[in-house]
Amino acid sequence: MTQVDFVRWLCAVSMDELASAHQPRMFSLQKIVEISYYNMNRIRLQWSRIWQVIGDHFNKVGCNPNEDVAIFAVDSLRQLSMKFLEKGELANFRFQKDFLRPFEHIVKKNRSPTIRDMVIRCVAQMVNSQAANIRSGWKNIFSVFHQAASDHDENIVDLAFQTTGHIVMNTFKQHFAAAIDSFQDAVKCLSEFVCNAAFPDTSMEAIRLIRHCAKYVSERPQALREYTSDDMNVAPGDRVWVRGWFPILFELSCIINRCKLDVRTRGLTVMFEIMKSYGHTFEKHWWHDLFRIIFRIFDNMKLPEQQTEKTEWMTTTCNHALYAICDVFTQFYEPLSEVLLADIFAQLQWCVKQDNEQLARSGTNCLENLVILNGEKFSPEVWDVTCSCMLDIFQTTSPHAYDHHLMCEVDSQSQSSFERTLSERGHSQMSTASDETWKGKSHTRVSDHRLFAGLLIKCVVQLELIQTIDNIVFYPATSKREDAENMAAAQRDALEQAEEGEAEVDQGMYRHLSSQHLFKLLDCLLESHRFAKDFNSNNEQRTALWRAGFKGKSKPNLLKQETSSLACSLRILFRMYSDTQLRDSWPDIQTRLLHVCSEALAYFISLTSESHREAWTSLLLLLLTRTLRLPDDKFKPHASCYYHHLCEMMQFDLIPELRAVLRRFFLRIGSVFHIAAPELGQAQPSSSSSSSS
Repeated sequence: MTQVDFVRWLCAVSMDELASAHQPRMFSLQKIVEISYYNMNRIRLQWSRIWQVIGDHFNKVGCNPNEDVAIFAVDSLRQLSMKFLEKGELANFRFQKDFLRPFEHIVKKNRSPTIRDMVIRCVAQMVNSQAANIRSGWKNIFSVFHQAASDHDENIVDLAFQTTGHIVMNTFKQHFAAAIDSFQDAVKCLSEFVCNAAFPDTSMEAIRLIRHCAKYVSERPQALREYTSDDMNVAPGDRVWVRGWFPILFELSCIINRCKLDVRTRGLTVMFEIMKSYGHTFEKHWWHDLFRIIFRIFDNMKLPEQQTEKTEWMTTTCNHALYAICDVFTQFYEPLSEVLLADIFAQLQWCVKQDNEQLARSGTNCLENLVILNGEKFSPEVWDVTCSCMLDIFQTTSPHAYDHHLMCEVDSQSQSSFERTLSERGHSQMSTASDETWKGKSHTRVSDHRLFAGLLIKCVVQLELIQTIDNIVFYPATSKREDAENMAAAQRDALEQAEEGEAEVDQGMYRHLSSQHLFKLLDCLLESHRFAKDFNSNNEQRTALWRAGFKGKSKPNLLKQETSSLACSLRILFRMYSDTQLRDSWPDIQTRLLHVCSEALAYFISLTSESHREAWTSLLLLLLTRTLRLPDDKFKPHASCYYHHLCEMMQFDLIPELRAVLRRFFLRIGSVFHIAAPELGQAQPSSSSSSSS
């Protein structure tokens, strides 16, 4: 009979002795412990065969329903393990992992709090006294703590976490090379502590420890490169990523997808902190793998089914991630632009298309930040992609993209909320599918109140994108400042001083954009303007929407979209018209500018609503002031083209500032076309002023 057969039969006898429910005997179990103790020095091959049988026996005895038997088994296992660990482990051997496996089995299968607590204490004692000798056994230790991490017993979780923290903060510091094979297990174990919602303080502390693990990877990359493992066939250059950075960042992404708001927000923050702190050491293809993980945050298929949770997820986590991605992209533009620019633009487009206003707004804001902060480094090809991205967003968020047959009904509660939302924004942002959709259906009641909300979001995105283009081309707040200066100058009757703002234009991305790119942006803006203008002109359509459920104080309109899109178009065209580098294109630019301005003035004259005309005040000041700044040779064709429209404008009750600009315009006409004698120049204002009033 071999030693293995003897041990097998002795274990069978021990099981019979322990089978008694009233008086289980532990005589044979004690003998098994002694045999294990005295045979520990056998050659590894013999000892591993013996332990395979004994270890299986301890698995069963450690889960015995009789707590006294299980306690004896765990305590015996502890004594044997301490003795075994004293011997240490030679390189390329993995016997500690086999020897300590019963602890894993017992803590996983035995639900007794007493036994589970005892196993945790035994393992903690091993760590405290034998850390220097542990090699492959770290895997078992982290597996035991991983099981404890999801427990509901505070004492078990606390003890396991304290020991895990001691390993990460102290043992890793002294014996990192010996624990490399189990580094991923350690991070996974910490992640499980984070995801235990019953102990939020532990969750936050565990995230801090994961952040500390990143420090080890950063400080000891050579140890990760040099470590050889049988089960990993990884190129030496990628070992730091596969064994170090990837486990950390992957587990943080799991935390983000599994945990409640405060914990996942902290996880998200730490994830991007690690990228910003250590990203300079990352290879390009590592970034590609990393962003595949990050983009999972936005994966709509993984969102909770409940609409409220889904909304919270988009408004908080997706929103936070979006801004953080743009920060990282800006910090590491050189490596990331080559491998991830298209993916980031696609992600921004996805956010803009969601039925979540805050996320949609954030998508356009991040696009703006991305371009303003990095545009100086963009190549012509990157600008092509950027302009195409904006064009796509414009087209996909145009309200007429809705299905012609999609009708909905707004209940009184959502209706009042909707009206309040519009009132807070100071302007109606409502549209519909097309003229045909509503023709003859003015009494149709809508069946889904979300249509109005969806349409509203699309209109808001259109406004945001118009502002985004304005901010990108001319720098944020420049246009708003110019409007204020135009108004102030008109009040002072001193339009020349407005030219001081011209230098600020160079702060934006205008000088980095080719005429083709600018014309593409112009096409977007003018299409948006035409859509808004058509909607505002279609009284039947607006009435149908109003009766269908939107019963505000007035019919829905797109005045802000109509005026801001045209204003941005005019700023771009006038800037191009004064750009000496585009001198060869000035004839084409002039043709387009004359057409746009003539059409705008003709439309203004056709307006019947006083409030609608008032909304055009800043726009008209811009158009006339910019035209007045042109040199005589350029001013002439514009004055000739607009003269009839300007005469018609004088019949309206215009504000004093607009009348002042018109007065200067007609004075300039008299001077340029030599139709007024110099000494009579002062008589003209009173005439034009009285006519306008």
